[in-house]
Amino acid sequence: MDTRVLVFLFILSSCWCCKARDLTDKPVEKSEIVTALQSHDNHLVEGEAQRVEKVGKNERLCTLCEEFTGDALNYLNQNKTQTEILDILHKSCSKVLSFKQQCNVLVDYYAPLFFLEVSSVQPDAFCQKVDLCEDGVSTSARLSQDKCDVCHNVVTEALLKLKDPDTEMEIIQLLLKACESTGKSIKKCKRLVFEYAPIILVNAEEFLEKNDVCSILHACDQISPEKDSYMHAAS
Repeated sequence: MDTRVLVFLFILSSCWCCKARDLTDKPVEKSEIVTALQSHDNHLVEGEAQRVEKVGKNERLCTLCEEFTGDALNYLNQNKTQTEILDILHKSCSKVLSFKQQCNVLVDYYAPLFFLEVSSVQPDAFCQKVDLCEDGVSTSARLSQDKCDVCHNVVTEALLKLKDPDTEMEIIQLLLKACESTGKSIKKCKRLVFEYAPIILVNAEEFLEKNDVCSILHACDQISPEKDSYMHAAS
């Protein structure tokens, strides 16, 4: 398991368990739970905490939080075994002898609830909740939207160019010029350009009109409702 994903899972699970401690029969100190669930690779966790304190609340820290949270959620959403995570938490509990039994009860009882709860977590909302990001549109969301908008603009511009006869001639001329470097095959190359270039350009235009290229390229998270307006504007 990726180390940074593991660290995040410990911190997230400790928060979940700490919230649930009031439901147990024997009250448990919050600090003890945190210590138990973070005891694995404790030196690394302390190092991360020190770096967070030095960096403070800024955009870079917010972005890192969202990236780490996203990595952890992606890991949980894959078909990887949750037994591995439970085993690590149980090993962490064993390092606090005075609290071992209660810690294991918390892990066994609340871990399934944690897995259910974490499946609905959104990285930006989580990072705002733990006070690492300011309220509003998250950095990653802004970047994602910017990338999506740029992609749609490029597709629109490409369609406009493909619909322009002058652009088609320019492309054919460039291909014919490229044929000059084929040596003995120059005549065959030019024949192929004249025969297939117009067909390829028409197919490219149809492909851009009928498919959400930006979603296919993962520049947009999902098929954008704005696609039709972009395509309409290009036609």
